[in-house]
Amino acid sequence: MRRFAQRFHALALDLGGLMIKVGQFLSSRLDVLPPEITAELEGLQDEVPPVPFPAIRALAEAELGAPLETVFAWVEQTPIAAASLGQAHRAQLQGIDADDTGLQAVVLKVQRPGIEKIVAVDLAALRKVAGWLSHVSIVSKRADMPALVEEFAKTSLEEIDYLHEAANAERFASDFGHDERVAVPQIVWERSTRRVLTLQDVTAIKITDARALKAAGIDPADVAPVFASVMFDQLFSNGFFHADPHPGNIFVTPTTDPAATHPWTLTFIDFGMMGEVDSSTRSGLRKLLIAAAARDGKGLVRAISEVGVLVPSADTVELERAMTHLFARFGGKGFAELREVDPREFKDFGEEFGDVMRSLPFQLPENFLLIIRAMSLTSGVCSSLNDRFNLWDSVEPYAAQLLRDERGNIVRDVAQQVIDAASVALVLPRRLDGLLTKIEDGSLSVANPRLEKKMARRERTAQRTASSLVFGALLIAGSLVRVDDLVLGNVLMLASVLPLLHGLWVGRRSR
Repeated sequence: MRRFAQRFHALALDLGGLMIKVGQFLSSRLDVLPPEITAELEGLQDEVPPVPFPAIRALAEAELGAPLETVFAWVEQTPIAAASLGQAHRAQLQGIDADDTGLQAVVLKVQRPGIEKIVAVDLAALRKVAGWLSHVSIVSKRADMPALVEEFAKTSLEEIDYLHEAANAERFASDFGHDERVAVPQIVWERSTRRVLTLQDVTAIKITDARALKAAGIDPADVAPVFASVMFDQLFSNGFFHADPHPGNIFVTPTTDPAATHPWTLTFIDFGMMGEVDSSTRSGLRKLLIAAAARDGKGLVRAISEVGVLVPSADTVELERAMTHLFARFGGKGFAELREVDPREFKDFGEEFGDVMRSLPFQLPENFLLIIRAMSLTSGVCSSLNDRFNLWDSVEPYAAQLLRDERGNIVRDVAQQVIDAASVALVLPRRLDGLLTKIEDGSLSVANPRLEKKMARRERTAQRTASSLVFGALLIAGSLVRVDDLVLGNVLMLASVLPLLHGLWVGRRSR
């Protein structure tokens, strides 16, 4: 395995472009890949061979339209990071730019010359392979490979547009504007183009550098659950997420502000590869997370069907049984614990439910490629911070919060229905009185002399209906709220008695 990883490492460096990104992805999967592979590929995260500075200077000056000496006070020729698509150099802004932005120390990020051609060749190769795979039934039944490649192509082409990356960074910063756990570098728009990006220098401790974290008084095991929670927020709440959170793109920055409530921040960089989750998919993902945290096999199957991973027509009875069995035997275990499970247990499970898993029409929705990538990298980073890290420990409190939020939404909806019903109950008698007044003064011709009696009966029926709605709404709201707030829940449930009595009294009057 080590020799295989060494050969792949050399191949990725030789080909560059997207092959390096594949190696970065594999190097971060400490949760599923052996250390013989991840250790060999780790250098691909932030140690790609740099482009000579004269070539970088030429490209940057062509993009900025001026010699670097007139734009910056100085630029370090040795890069602080060389990545698959570009490389970064420390620099200092000239006086006017520094005054305007409030920054002096910045990072000048410049694309690798010719990277557009390399990416185009890589994507052409991927499209060819996807075309071949689309004719293989075992693959085509599970995923639309050409569509997946086009999703990846769209993201890759956006990644080599630094203006798009800058806009992503500002949107991400806005999403976490009130979260002290997260920091984002400020963009210097006046010194940025499609191929050159100037941004605040936020270099700090690499998230997986355990020795540096401990030297700063930060326990790596404390970083893992915070990082997982921040990634959950992006996927399940914001709907806009960093799709390339490998260790080279995340720093841990000790807080210097004495008023800060959190002792350190997670500083994200490189916002070229971002993903979006629409509201319906986000709702399905929330349900999936809640079901997983509750070890609810049936709920999990419903959720994966809702997000499109399972076709709606699938017979899910056996799958629900398999998931329930899976939770019962392996649920709640971290990756380190699963490694210690007797392999015969996995073999038994595979023999019992293997046919079910293979026969069901699973599919990979095209918008799931980046979601899977983000969650895979998150899992790998957390495992590198703490080999005993249990993802369930982070999922359960987050899922509980989502469940409380869902209850809150239901309560708000019920409360709105109560207000609407009450409004109808209050306004309807006035409208009926106005109508009857018109009938009495002759301004409205009525052919049926029994209309007044019918209208009075309809008014009482409307009042009973409104009372019933208010009673039911208060009772449901009280039962939901009571789980988290016993006092308020009891008050709402007791208050439901009043509209119930009113409905009964109106009903007696109508007899």
